[in-house]
Amino acid sequence: MTVSFAEIKASTPMAFEPGCSTRVVLDHIMSKWGVLVLAALSDGTRRWGELRREVVGISEKMLATTLRTLTDDGIVHRESFPTVPPHVEYSLTPLGRDLMERMLPLIEWVADHSDGMLGRSSGAAGSPGENSGGRSASSLVGSGPTSPEASVAGTAATIPAEA
Repeated sequence: MTVSFAEIKASTPMAFEPGCSTRVVLDHIMSKWGVLVLAALSDGTRRWGELRREVVGISEKMLATTLRTLTDDGIVHRESFPTVPPHVEYSLTPLGRDLMERMLPLIEWVADHSDGMLGRSSGAAGSPGENSGGRSASSLVGSGPTSPEASVAGTAATIPAEA
């Protein structure tokens, strides 16, 4: 699956040019909150409150905006149940699962290398580049931005299939 950026641009005219839809979608999925919400959903269906707790630091307004955007893009599915109080669940669509199979290795790479890149001691995670092993994408989401435990090792291609 190794492809160069030049090959992508050659096969898709205007890709990543100003005003192109590729830039808009890239902004949606790679934004600070977009990545973290998608990472939380990569472990399965979540309710609003679960997402709010897992994506530490996100405001209710930003969560609502991010979920609406990702739903409009066809990456997240929103299901509302007619109950009192309202019950809404969010999950990845097939397109979202395909995206996360490709994005989780990048998230893992960031978790493995971020402390070394920023000159921080890697503590429990080992030396820079060393894998701390066996955590899910949600452990990255809920552990805070500078936690040495923020690793997603072994999560590539572990997106649960939704019904």
